[in-house]
Amino acid sequence: MPTLRDVARAAAVSTTTASDALSGRGRLPEATRRRVAAVAAELGYRPNLTARNLRRGRTGAVGLLTPQHTAGLAYYMQLAMGAVEAAHAQGVALTLLPAVEVSRGGLHVDGVVVADPALDDPVVRSLAGAGLPVVTCERDPTPSAEHAGRVESDHAAVVTELLDHLEAAGARRVAVLTPGQETAYGQDAHRAHQRWCAQRSVPPLAVEVGLTARPERVREAVTALLDAPEPPDALLAVPDGSAVTALETVRARGLRVPEDLLFAAYAGGPAIEALDVTAVDLAPRQMGHRLVQLLLDVLDGRRPAGTREDLPLRIVPRGSTARAPRGA
Repeated sequence: MPTLRDVARAAAVSTTTASDALSGRGRLPEATRRRVAAVAAELGYRPNLTARNLRRGRTGAVGLLTPQHTAGLAYYMQLAMGAVEAAHAQGVALTLLPAVEVSRGGLHVDGVVVADPALDDPVVRSLAGAGLPVVTCERDPTPSAEHAGRVESDHAAVVTELLDHLEAAGARRVAVLTPGQETAYGQDAHRAHQRWCAQRSVPPLAVEVGLTARPERVREAVTALLDAPEPPDALLAVPDGSAVTALETVRARGLRVPEDLLFAAYAGGPAIEALDVTAVDLAPRQMGHRLVQLLLDVLDGRRPAGTREDLPLRIVPRGSTARAPRGA
């Protein structure tokens, strides 16, 4: 079994340089890192992860915290898979954490990724209080909250673009199912819808169904909207998991999509694609990859604490909004 010393000798570098090149530490030319990595691969070198973690004073594990009651939602499942893949590629274990407060030394992880932190979340506060570096998916809406880093998307801009898309397809009265404002993306979606309506001098038509959007609540909300004296001619379901139930409720009323009602979802996924529903590609797997990589970079000193990354999103138009615009 080749050792690190063998790799260093074959690459004509010191053992320290070989170690830094393979671990991503230090200030080395990229050409040196590539040469050492190529030599290590050629020799079949595999680092001793236990020894490496002992030298660094690390556990060799990071944690992942997702919002409560979201285990079955496609977005968070895909984000978790991306996080697992990124951690595995770096020789790091990933632990799914329960939503309970922790004390210093209470978790055997080197840092934590938090998906969609909620306003004034005591669990997230306890992680920071325990001295654990935290990287978040989207900003923490808690005032004065500071973390080791975050990866975020411009949800306000994408919600506005999706509303514009519905309007261009002929919608004049768009109803929105919202997730509430306990998360940053929920706040951004709410404000974007309010601003969009104000610019057109129309009253906002929105019903809050919650982040986890239980089916009975979604059915109740959609039924109330359709029974209103002036029902909507388009419906946007923002929370992950709400679109399927909302579409079932619409069709149970005998309404055709898109002929009678334009329909769009904010969170895409296989189920939404199968239903031919216009949606946003939130890139959850890529988000998981980037969150873990950012956390590891901060832990290893490759990037400064407080780093922010932007993850671009895109709308995927499908048949549910394919009605020809009025006058066409």
